[in-house]
Amino acid sequence: MSRRYRIAVGGFLHETNTFVPGRATQGSFQSGGGYPGMCFGNDVLSSLDGVNCGLAGFIEAARTDHELIPLSWAVAVPSGPVTDEAFEYITGKIVDTLKFDCEIDAVYLDLHGAMVTESRDDGDGEILRRVRAAIGEDIPIVASLDLHANVSPLMFQCADGLLSYQTYPHIDMAETGRRCFAFLKEALARGRRPYKLFRQLPFLIPTVAQCTLLEPAKGIYDQLIEFERREGVSSLSFNPGFPAADVKDCRPSVTGYGWDASEVATVTDGLLKLIEANEGAFNFPLLSPDEAVLDAMAHASPGGPVVIADTQDNPGGGSTSDTMGMLRALLRHNVENAAIGLIADPSAAETAHRSGVGATLKIALGGRGGFPGDEPLEGEFLVEALSQGEVKMSGGLYGYGTGQLGKSACLRIGGVQVAVSSVVSQMADQQMFRFVGIEPKERAVVVVKSTIHFRANFDTISTRTIVATAPGGMIADCSRLPWKNLPPDVRTMPMGKKLSERAIWT
Repeated sequence: MSRRYRIAVGGFLHETNTFVPGRATQGSFQSGGGYPGMCFGNDVLSSLDGVNCGLAGFIEAARTDHELIPLSWAVAVPSGPVTDEAFEYITGKIVDTLKFDCEIDAVYLDLHGAMVTESRDDGDGEILRRVRAAIGEDIPIVASLDLHANVSPLMFQCADGLLSYQTYPHIDMAETGRRCFAFLKEALARGRRPYKLFRQLPFLIPTVAQCTLLEPAKGIYDQLIEFERREGVSSLSFNPGFPAADVKDCRPSVTGYGWDASEVATVTDGLLKLIEANEGAFNFPLLSPDEAVLDAMAHASPGGPVVIADTQDNPGGGSTSDTMGMLRALLRHNVENAAIGLIADPSAAETAHRSGVGATLKIALGGRGGFPGDEPLEGEFLVEALSQGEVKMSGGLYGYGTGQLGKSACLRIGGVQVAVSSVVSQMADQQMFRFVGIEPKERAVVVVKSTIHFRANFDTISTRTIVATAPGGMIADCSRLPWKNLPPDVRTMPMGKKLSERAIWT
């Protein structure tokens, strides 16, 4: 009979874009940004049913045969840095629980891997460092990471296993939690740490080119999975990274674990060489808002909508989800039967609720992020539908959990329906249109504030997908960013110049 282990479990996730204003406060983590809000203790075990996240998957796999000691659940929508107050509060809760309960056998943490705080460039590394200090060197720590993690040497040093998602869109977040449990269970049974290797790459990969449904990422991950099946190899991760964090470890990486040191070295270095050989293929074509709209109009068909990804205003990359560039382009070209969402504008949503369905509002919508080339859109909007903001998700990124978007509305201007919410959340589920009465599969053109995640749910209805670069906080061309802390030998785009070779390097 296998031993019953006591495993401390928790999650603390934030993807930080250091090039945008704003902060992730305690309030940001309390709201959850489409995920369950911040909680501690036993509430952690009951709040994540049906949610697609690493912690939910780990709990599902482990809770029947093992005792789980819940630590935390805290996630906020990507933004500028996490405030020191929020970081110290949540990390303090995790560490205090670990110090109080000294009889645990292992720790599992659901982390992002690209957290930056007001005072620390490596938030995830600091979490792992403090956890290691609290429990000592003998108790294993395993963490799941986002595919976009900027893995640091400190993270690698403090954890016995870092296992990352293998899909983008991230449909395997819960599955990664289950993989973490299997990895940890084997390590506990063997009674020793696995061999491990960590490698970093010298160029940045824009997020729009990281989709695992498309080449070159698809082929690289197919090979990764083949490497992972080798005898003596337990886990292999490729993290393309989050290229909007001005920190020294912002870059892609490869991490390998297993019980045969030679095999771990072979597959880790083999994967590294494969990625290097495909560097040039990570460049991706981008269209202006007008080019994207004209392309969509030319390819519109009765079979389903053309979907335009408003990639630079993706709140999943730290933008505000309220820029007006794509909406202006739709109106400029008189597009009919179109929809766009989510536009995060609590003031507009409140005005719509106060005025009621059928009212015409004269308002200035969105455009409050202060991004160059963007401003609020003044116009007359018809209130077509209202919602209190509860959304039952239908799979893909969010799984089948329930999101809370606050007071929301469908506003019409010209031939465009606009899904407006009070809470910032990435448009990655068709239900995030339907909850305000918009049926996306019946529209000719649908604009989503997302880069890749929408594909897990929208590819089932789209006839064509286009990527557009309207104003926003998630710049698609990494070479345009004003880097200060990135090492000078890192190339800011695939096959591009090193940072030290750019005229704007400071």
